[in-house]
Amino acid sequence: MPVTVKDMMEAANAVVERIDTAQAKVMIEQGGLLLDIRDANELENTGRAAGAHHIPRGMLEFRADDALQSHDPELRKERPIVLYCASGGRAALAGKLLKDMGYQKVYNLGGLADWVNGGGETVKS
Repeated sequence: MPVTVKDMMEAANAVVERIDTAQAKVMIEQGGLLLDIRDANELENTGRAAGAHHIPRGMLEFRADDALQSHDPELRKERPIVLYCASGGRAALAGKLLKDMGYQKVYNLGGLADWVNGGGETVKS
């Protein structure tokens, strides 16, 4: 039977813990990576969380695989990674992908608005 987006979201939400801004800030202060996975035009239009690293969702697999030349050294399997997107859906799916690739400490902050509403600062891209 084909898998639906609803199925994928349920699977992702079952394995990727949702956290709030306060929890994310503690992880970041302890060396975790805040990762914005939105598209570049979204960053241009709304800015990004202060201190966030950017990898578009469509490139994540290629940046996360340390066997590839395109690997992003900010992504390390032992490093906590806090993901966000516009509303949390892509962050959940991306989190599951990272977990499937061997990253264990992966968290879903939700959307940029969750960061802002929790007192997080933003910067223009």
